[in-house]
Amino acid sequence: MLLQLSELIGKHSLNIKGVYHIGAHHGQEFESYKKWCINNIIFFEAFGPNYLKLREYIDSQETEGMNIHMENIALGHRDGEHPLYVETENKSMSCSLLKPKVHLDLYPKITFDEEVNVKQTFLDKFVIEKNVDTSKFNFINIDVQGYELEVFKGAAHTLNDIDYIYTEVNNDELYENCVQMSDLDEFLGDLWGFERIETKLVGNQKWGDALYVKRQ
Repeated sequence: MLLQLSELIGKHSLNIKGVYHIGAHHGQEFESYKKWCINNIIFFEAFGPNYLKLREYIDSQETEGMNIHMENIALGHRDGEHPLYVETENKSMSCSLLKPKVHLDLYPKITFDEEVNVKQTFLDKFVIEKNVDTSKFNFINIDVQGYELEVFKGAAHTLNDIDYIYTEVNNDELYENCVQMSDLDEFLGDLWGFERIETKLVGNQKWGDALYVKRQ
């Protein structure tokens, strides 16, 4: 996370009850969640090797009293299988369901040498099938390399219970047809009343992270 969760919670008085962490990688944010008593966590990680490391890490932690689930699946706006473009140079953190584009120019050492099919579902269906108590989850932390809008399209009902969204944002096509920050502003703002209140950009201002908060 380019923006530190602890600083965001303190600065904006965020009252986070639970988190859907979409694109969890190896679970690096778990310690922050635990520190701030965010005890309801669902981790989603599509890439198998990353998921195994995520499970290994979380299983090694003290989680008594916490409600934690881990899912080896991608999220989007429909069911099925989807190709995942895989890289290993950046510890698989840049893997995407979208084909890399400007990313190849910005970070030429990161090459995408493999394509694997991963299972995909959508969040609205997942919470129904798994009987998730959505009232205990009001935060989405999402890092899916430009695929964010597709995930939000599949979470139309779930977003009604969300107060905060921390997401990667793009100002260029790092991946083919990836959603742009201005599009997220419009989609999340017009339909669900979210406002982007924090932004940190890197990579010649081409990508970064942002925090959206639902207006009261």
